[in-house]
Amino acid sequence: MGVYRVTAAAGFVCAVLLVVNSARRAGLLPETAFTHAIAPFGALTGLLAITGIYLLIRGTAGGLGLVGYVLNSAGLAGAFAIEYILHFVFPYLGGGTVSELLAGSTGRAFLVTSAVLLAGVLTFSVAAIRSGGMPVVGVVLYAVGMVPGSLRNVVPLPVYLTGLVVAAVGVAWMAARLWGAAEEELVAHPPQTPGIRPTA
Repeated sequence: MGVYRVTAAAGFVCAVLLVVNSARRAGLLPETAFTHAIAPFGALTGLLAITGIYLLIRGTAGGLGLVGYVLNSAGLAGAFAIEYILHFVFPYLGGGTVSELLAGSTGRAFLVTSAVLLAGVLTFSVAAIRSGGMPVVGVVLYAVGMVPGSLRNVVPLPVYLTGLVVAAVGVAWMAARLWGAAEEELVAHPPQTPGIRPTA
């Protein structure tokens, strides 16, 4: 399976996880050990999908695309770390300890991560549109959804969750383009069957 297909599959998984996470937070799905365990992986699979998208458009995305990819990737990696802490560390700490951490350097680190993610999403989305290699509507949905999705502690919860669902649609749309690119690559460069060497 090629890089485009792997990263496209990661994009589809990311979209599903974003919707599941939103439904869980909204009370539409139960809070279980399983739904909590899979929650952080929305950001991680999103990182893989963004990598595939960048590989597809890097020839026409230019320096802006590289900057956007680096910032977006760093933001998603940070988001994965935050989600991991929220689901696997904070629940085992006292409420007072969590409040102290959020009021100090941990809270500032969360804020910086949100800012980096937001800057990366917007920069990468502009570069993706300019490259012509991604569906414009899908990119716009990703950008529009990730604005509140990057600001979970600033915007109201319904706005944040709606943003995640909108972003999920955008990610799935771009993942479909990645999958199509893999098909096009197979048509253009079909796998070669090794010839049978004659025996002496």
